[in-house]
Amino acid sequence: MKDIKNTNTGDGIVAESADWSFGGKVPESFAEHVSKSVPLYDLGQHLIAEISEFFVTPSSIIYDLGSSTGTMTAKLADKHKSKKCKVIGIDCEPNMIKQARIENPRENIVYKVGDILKEKIVKTDFIVLYYTMQFVQPKNRQLLFDSLYKSLNWGGAIIVFEKVRAPDARFQDYMTQIYNEYKLEAGYSEENIIAKSKSLKRVLEPYSTQANYDMMHRAGFKDIMTIQKYISFEGFLAIK
Repeated sequence: MKDIKNTNTGDGIVAESADWSFGGKVPESFAEHVSKSVPLYDLGQHLIAEISEFFVTPSSIIYDLGSSTGTMTAKLADKHKSKKCKVIGIDCEPNMIKQARIENPRENIVYKVGDILKEKIVKTDFIVLYYTMQFVQPKNRQLLFDSLYKSLNWGGAIIVFEKVRAPDARFQDYMTQIYNEYKLEAGYSEENIIAKSKSLKRVLEPYSTQANYDMMHRAGFKDIMTIQKYISFEGFLAIK
C-alpha cells in the first residue's frame, strides 16, 4: 500500500497523516462533507431538534458545544424561535465560527470561539454535543461530563452523538468493513477513505457504547438511553 500523505480525504479536504484539522479551508466544505460521510447525520440533527421540545422553555439557554458551521445550532434556533430563548454555539476553531456566521446566522444565536473545557456554562436546560466528545482528549472526557451535569437544571438533558467502538475486535472489523462500503457508495474513493482514516489517528478516539454510558453514570446521570444508532454511530440522551 502506498504511503498517503497530504492527500485528499474527500470533498476537496486535504490532511496529512494524524493531522486532521477543522481549521484552514475545511469549514467551507465541512457541512457537505460530514453530511455525506456520517450515516444519518441530517436525520440525527432533526431528531435532536424534536427531542428538545420536551426540555426547552421560553427562559432556556441552549448550548451546542462543538458547533462547527452551525447547522445543528440553526435547527435548534429555528425550532424554538417563538420561545425567544438563546442558543449558544461554541467551537474552538475561529474559521468554523466565521463560516457559521455566514451560513447559519439567526437573531437568537450567539456564536463564540472558545474551548468547551474552559467555557463557563451557565445553568441550562439543554446541551448538545454532536460528534464532539470523540475529539476531546480521553483524559478530559469524564471531567467534561461532570462539569456539564452540574451545569444542567434539574430535569434538563444532554444529547451526545458519537462514533463508537464495537465491544470486541471481531465486531469492530464487521463495522469497519460496512462503513467503508457505505463511504464507497457515497462516492469516496479507496484513497479518500485511507487518507481520512490516517488523518484521524490520535485525533478521533471513539469509546464503546458501554464506556460512554459509564462516563455519564459517573457524572451523575441515571436516566440514559440510546436514541439513534447505525453501524458505529450512536446518539445518547441523558436526563438529570
